[in-house]
Amino acid sequence: MSATQPLSHTRADEAFDCLQTAIITGELAPGEKIGELELCSRFNLTRGPLREALGRLESRGLLVRRPHAGVKVVSVSAEELMELYRIREVMEGLAARQAAERMTDQEIRDLQATLDSHEKMIDEAQGQAYYQAEGDYDFHHRIATGSRNAKLAQMLLGDLYYMVRMYRYRLSTSAGRPHRALGEHRHIVEAIAQRDGELAEFLMKRHINAARQNIEEKIQEGVLTI
Repeated sequence: MSATQPLSHTRADEAFDCLQTAIITGELAPGEKIGELELCSRFNLTRGPLREALGRLESRGLLVRRPHAGVKVVSVSAEELMELYRIREVMEGLAARQAAERMTDQEIRDLQATLDSHEKMIDEAQGQAYYQAEGDYDFHHRIATGSRNAKLAQMLLGDLYYMVRMYRYRLSTSAGRPHRALGEHRHIVEAIAQRDGELAEFLMKRHINAARQNIEEKIQEGVLTI
């Protein structure tokens, strides 16, 4: 039995990664009802790993289970999404300030290298998308952990992080937004490298405020539906 556990674990991880990516990119849309048989067929998954993956996605707040209604992809109203972005603006601004004070020089160089890889990815997508995998490859994740503020990072990287990623990706496909967002990220890192916490906080708050305003415009134009 022990010989099969790593394989089962690997398949569960693959199912989890597959479904999480589908949720983040909108292939599984917010509010969409999902069933095990359909998911197995659609994503070429087996029932055991799928069920484990669904449980993990539910614990991350990306899926919701309702009695007699089954499982759905999480969704929020436009008003709730705007409130989430206002919360992010304050919290990530503080994270950027503390990252400027507490990140090591090597961590800053690694962050700059991450943005270089992001630029290559955007160019490969012909400027049409800016998809960041979670964890160290995600700019905002690195800033949160670099703040060395465990409570702040816990709040930013919990359910809030995974829910917001759904809408960050959908926004990143707006015309011109990938390159603008990357430029904003670079300016924030420059402020962090200069150990200017006040400027880093200001730039991060402005960056997230711009993203929120962009979402509001897309909703009003009917381009982005919530």
